[in-house]
Amino acid sequence: MESAPRPFGFWTATALVMGGMIGSGIFVLPAQLAPYGWTSVAAWIAGVGGALLIAWVLARLTAAMPEATGVVAICGAGLGPLPGVLVGWSYWVSVWSANAVIALTAIRYLAQFVPVLGATSLAQALSATVLLWLLTLLNLGGARLAGAFQVVTTLLKLLPLAAIVLILAGVALSGGGAFHAEAHPPFAWSQLTPALTLAFFAIVGFEAASVAAERVRDPARNVVRATLFGLGLTGLLYIAVCSGIIFALPTAEVANAQAPFALFVERFWGHQAGLATAAFAAIAAIGALNGWTLLQGEVPLGMARAGLLPRWVGRTSARDVPIPMLLLATTLASVLVLSNATRSLGGLLDFMLRLTAAAAIWLYIGACLTALVKRIAPVAAVAGLVFALWALLGAGLEAAGASVVLMLTALPLYWLRFGGGDLT
Repeated sequence: MESAPRPFGFWTATALVMGGMIGSGIFVLPAQLAPYGWTSVAAWIAGVGGALLIAWVLARLTAAMPEATGVVAICGAGLGPLPGVLVGWSYWVSVWSANAVIALTAIRYLAQFVPVLGATSLAQALSATVLLWLLTLLNLGGARLAGAFQVVTTLLKLLPLAAIVLILAGVALSGGGAFHAEAHPPFAWSQLTPALTLAFFAIVGFEAASVAAERVRDPARNVVRATLFGLGLTGLLYIAVCSGIIFALPTAEVANAQAPFALFVERFWGHQAGLATAAFAAIAAIGALNGWTLLQGEVPLGMARAGLLPRWVGRTSARDVPIPMLLLATTLASVLVLSNATRSLGGLLDFMLRLTAAAAIWLYIGACLTALVKRIAPVAAVAGLVFALWALLGAGLEAAGASVVLMLTALPLYWLRFGGGDLT
């Protein structure tokens, strides 16, 4: 097995976790979850709790096999090559499909300053495609450069979240009148499952340090700490911020907002503050796009180095960048964006959120099954498996079915690798 440089310490690994989570999801989900009302709060709590279970399983697996190139390789070692290839490939699909969503979200916030970027669905799609390729060019400079950019953008992207928290604290201290001004949909058991899957999209990314474990120094220690710390902190912010926006404003107004964070801040602090929030939200989305662009090359690279994919998939540049797979992933994300340029953005986002979540969930299922096979954290593995299947159910037949079809496109690579045709 080839080795790779390990430029990431604890804080960079934590930034990778938080950067993967804090991006498009939290900045669009107030609008997507507003119609669910109080059910959305329960969905957040369930989503964060389930993610913590899975995160603990991932951390224990990484600690038990620190020499592995990542959680995908661990699944391959525990379940066999074919399941390892399928869950790893499905996760790779979730990465580049998430990049399509993140790029569109960044454009929605940037359009607050340059309206032409979001004037039409086609303009949004073209702008998002340009942004995808700009971040790809950055990642061609190597993991160290991308990691440094990730730390900076993670710090900046916390600012709009902090602004929302400050406003919510002020509203609460003044008597909480805004929270009681409008009626919101009550909790409904029938709505919990679909709301959970939407909320879970924003949580996907907590496994980033586990997936890129071969880039992390002392992974048995740093991956565990970075994953649990990053997920716990981000989950608390999500519950407070998203729920606060939903309950402080009329449901219909939030549901129809193109930039719900900017709308919320503008309502309480004025137009200029709203624009500043839009700027930092755009930075947050771009930072998340950088982290996921890094992962879209690291996932197949780690699979190739673990022997799950043909060796040529793992070819890298002098800076250890898997250029062919990085370019392929960005091309596929661009096709996904452009092929849906004529659809309404709201409908496109809803489907892509569910597709991304469904494709990522297969990796969590594989990790929990691996933990059960290896008898590592069995209680958490069983609970995590049940949660993952529940979230997959909430994605709906269309998104879950599409995730399976895209997962199966890995079969030709598996046959090349294990059918005697391992081309170099």
